[in-house]
Amino acid sequence: MEKIEPGKYIELVYDLYKVNPDGTETLVHQVDEEDPEGLVIGVTQGIVAPLEKDLIGKVAGDTFDVVAKPDEAFGMRSDEYIMELEKEVFEVDGKFDSEMVKVGAQLPMMTADGFQIRGTVVAISDTHVKMDFNHPLAGDDVRFRGRVTLVREATAEELHPAQGCGCGCNHDSCGDDCGCDSKNSCGSGCGCN
Repeated sequence: MEKIEPGKYIELVYDLYKVNPDGTETLVHQVDEEDPEGLVIGVTQGIVAPLEKDLIGKVAGDTFDVVAKPDEAFGMRSDEYIMELEKEVFEVDGKFDSEMVKVGAQLPMMTADGFQIRGTVVAISDTHVKMDFNHPLAGDDVRFRGRVTLVREATAEELHPAQGCGCGCNHDSCGDDCGCDSKNSCGSGCGCN
């Protein structure tokens, strides 16, 4: 059986938990057999470091149970990632999109570099929309529990992904309303951006 090492394509199924201050855990994301998460070790960006380290040497069928502190996972919350954007940014056909832009809504946005990020609407004023671009699990300990379902050599395309859909997701399609027609490697901000 092939072992996980840099340059290998792998698929995982797992549950992602937020570890609460009292030690209890809250399930926040699941990846199942029907739609496993695929990634290339050493190539796919944004893999939580303790998870990647734990996966090295495993083979298909092996399980993992990894806890990561905020500085190793999704970072600490920062006021630097809370921004006020002019309402014009959220206009569709010259009109503010009040259907989509509501307090608490998570919206896909594009950075100046063309990468897609998600932000949460915090407040709406007459002229601005306050957005929080911190990861939803920023500041939290997290636990990944799951299983490796596939390990194989990565293809040339997987080792050198192209910006297929132009939304910054590094895949031909990302599933985040940017005009593509299928999911990215994780589809829900689980840390495999």
